[in-house]
Amino acid sequence: MARRITRNVGINVLMGCAVFVSILPLFWIFFTSFQSTEGGVSFIIKDILGKGLTMANFQRVMEIIPMTRNFFNTLISSLAGSLATVFFCALAGFAFAKYKFPGKDGLFLLLLLTMVIPTEVCIVPLFIIMRRLGWVNSLLSLIVPRAATAVGIFYLRQYITQFPTEILEQGRLDGCREFPLFFKIVLPGIVPALASWGTISLIARWNDFMLPMIFLRVPEMQTLMVAISLLPVSDGLSTPWPVVMAGVAIATFPLILIFLGLQKFDIADLMAGSTKG
Repeated sequence: MARRITRNVGINVLMGCAVFVSILPLFWIFFTSFQSTEGGVSFIIKDILGKGLTMANFQRVMEIIPMTRNFFNTLISSLAGSLATVFFCALAGFAFAKYKFPGKDGLFLLLLLTMVIPTEVCIVPLFIIMRRLGWVNSLLSLIVPRAATAVGIFYLRQYITQFPTEILEQGRLDGCREFPLFFKIVLPGIVPALASWGTISLIARWNDFMLPMIFLRVPEMQTLMVAISLLPVSDGLSTPWPVVMAGVAIATFPLILIFLGLQKFDIADLMAGSTKG
């Protein structure tokens, strides 16, 4: 009994240290963003509170870059891109999991092989395609190219494989066509998988830097991550670190709220699925 208590205490202490190390950068960003640009940046709580906190850094960020426009660009590209990814990956996963067609295994193997190709290798041909389509400086260049990914198709295909085929057959006997079968029967049955993949996709798209940096060339069309990365040199020779950290805080805070909201939704669906007979 004592050995078990000691082990649990050790695990809790280890997890507490991991949580502290993980959230420490967030606290540093938060406190730095409220410090005055005069007198340098301090890492001591007593000094920070002694100098007084200010909101001027957030106002300065709004003056340097089109923050509101950049925020909505990030929000629209992340939400639309995540919805498109979840839908098309689920549709392709359904086809690979429940249909038989010539070359199915070879096509799925080819799809898996694309996972080992680095994204950087495809940048040049992808940029040429986007330019010919007229999608440079358009959010479509962030949404369409990754509407269906090999990782997402593989993940949802594995989940849909476990979906009872008898339910699909019963739906067909009742006169339900294939697309209504997918929308009305399959999608409601794989909500936990959709929520998990949607959360991963949303975070990845919100934090994406490479594709927005390449395809969005004007400040008004840039996303938050690109605009903030340019902050250190945006205001003349250099921008003070408290102003830069204010921009980072603006970009990070909505993502934390979105993650907490989706995590709660995901856990609720997993619990509901685990209690079904």
